[in-house]
Amino acid sequence: MAKKAEETFGRKIRTLREEKGLTLEALSRDTGYPEDVLRDVEEGAIAAPVSLVLQLGRTFKMDIEEIGAAPDRAATKRRAKSHRKRVASYAYTPLTRPGEEKHLRAYRVTIDPETGHKGVEYHHEGEEFVYVLSGGLKIQVGQNVSSLKKGESIAFDSSLHHALSNPTKEKAELLVVIYVP
Repeated sequence: MAKKAEETFGRKIRTLREEKGLTLEALSRDTGYPEDVLRDVEEGAIAAPVSLVLQLGRTFKMDIEEIGAAPDRAATKRRAKSHRKRVASYAYTPLTRPGEEKHLRAYRVTIDPETGHKGVEYHHEGEEFVYVLSGGLKIQVGQNVSSLKKGESIAFDSSLHHALSNPTKEKAELLVVIYVP
């Protein structure tokens, strides 16, 4: 018996977009992400960054857990067991529980040595706070580039384009807190 293809995050986004009658161009305007990035996410060519997932939740007026919810019990159990998600070159673990009325999200983020986010600058409504637990971090917010080491932090308007990278030979661990109005 042929196994039914599991619905991926990208397929769910495409379905939601089409149900709302949105083109990729319109979704690009609503989220602030380029059409090619959205297309790549829908096609499963790239994983959606945290900031895009948050923005999609706001755009579709859905909790991000609903969007990312797996269609079967086995997948749900795997997600609950690990609670770790992989996005491009960094991994994040949610530290807060999601909810429609929750505006604050906290994550423990790990960035592999000598890597950065691939192909996307991030931006989303709200504010962001990043604290370096270990390793080092290079962060670009708008045109400003800052280098942070263990014990240092930065807070910024997360609607500005921002990108993280780890220029060190050591894994970087961060506490990232995002406030979304």
